[in-house]
Amino acid sequence: MTAVVDPSTLPDRDPQAPAPYDAVLLVSFGGPEGQDDVLPFLRNVTRGRGIPDERLEEVAHHYRAFGGVSPINAQNRDLRAALDAELGSRGLDLPVYWGNRNWDPYLRDALLEAHAAGHDRLLAVVTSAYSSYSSCRQYREDLAGALAETGLTGQMTIDKVRQYFDHPGFVTPFVQGVRAALVRAHEALGADADLARDAHVLFATHSIPTSTAVASGPPDADLGPDGAYGAQHRAVADVVMASVGTASDVGTGGATGQLSAVPWSLVYQSRSGAPTTPWLEPDINDAITELAERGVRAVVIVPLGFVSDHMEVMWDLDEEALTTARDAGMHAERVPTPGVDPAFVTGLVDLVEERLARDPADAGQGPRPRPALTSLGPWYDVCRPGCCTNPAMRGEVRPAVAGIAP
Repeated sequence: MTAVVDPSTLPDRDPQAPAPYDAVLLVSFGGPEGQDDVLPFLRNVTRGRGIPDERLEEVAHHYRAFGGVSPINAQNRDLRAALDAELGSRGLDLPVYWGNRNWDPYLRDALLEAHAAGHDRLLAVVTSAYSSYSSCRQYREDLAGALAETGLTGQMTIDKVRQYFDHPGFVTPFVQGVRAALVRAHEALGADADLARDAHVLFATHSIPTSTAVASGPPDADLGPDGAYGAQHRAVADVVMASVGTASDVGTGGATGQLSAVPWSLVYQSRSGAPTTPWLEPDINDAITELAERGVRAVVIVPLGFVSDHMEVMWDLDEEALTTARDAGMHAERVPTPGVDPAFVTGLVDLVEERLARDPADAGQGPRPRPALTSLGPWYDVCRPGCCTNPAMRGEVRPAVAGIAP
């Protein structure tokens, strides 16, 4: 599978000039940290959709199987500490605040903490790499809502780093993970295995409604039937597969020359909502079953849509997808998420630095280098009007901050 999209249809990027930010705001989804938190958390996630607790309990058992604890908050504590250390190593005096959309610490609390400490120009880093309503625009709307809720609108400025789906810091851990997993697959299948015939790489991401995918990205860009969301994932998967076999130390036993030739697919997971609403497909479990029927002997599952080990990774991939593969007699393993991989942490701070004016002389200067590994990037600092709207809102546009136009 190859990404086919015309990047020339994308509007001009208009990168922002450096600005004198005085703090970094780590923004994430949030997750429960005990059994008593699970239902209140799920009510927050589904607020306004009228979903009864009985249906929420159908999802709650995923969390309850892990003691009611999602790994995401612990991951973000580690990421916050790693960002703080990397900023300090570069001589950047930028405290890192952390706020969530759906659980403590909430965005409003992070803004109040930053304001009380005298910080009023924040640069947000969101733990979501791709473009869609829920992974980009909604976070911008959440930030606007938090400013309004705290009374800080007009007193505090919040901008946001660009979507970093194709930044080297995000992509490199996946390249390393896929390379290692394919070498292990070759070892497991035996020296006579032909990975191009016997193995398959499944790049997994969260499914979203088809209408939301179509609306992702600038409305005047020709990005294919799944919008920017699908195009970005396919472009990154292309880069990963083109890179896994380029190193001389890939492996032994004949695997070295085969890695980049292993076929791959983009698959989806964690579908929810009414069964009558079209969502992106194929489902990862259906894809695994089909591959097994075709005689594929090994699958490598890559959580390409995830920054860290959300519950969707631990349950939908580690529990369900791996079980589906192993029940079919396949060798299967899951590649790690970036988490706090040094390349990822370094990349996030690089994204901060490309927007940061260290002193007044830097402010207003031209844009700095903005690395990107696909023809779709570097993505926008300021999102285009109508970008990543929510079709379910029927034309209503909520106020947003951090460089987005209605």
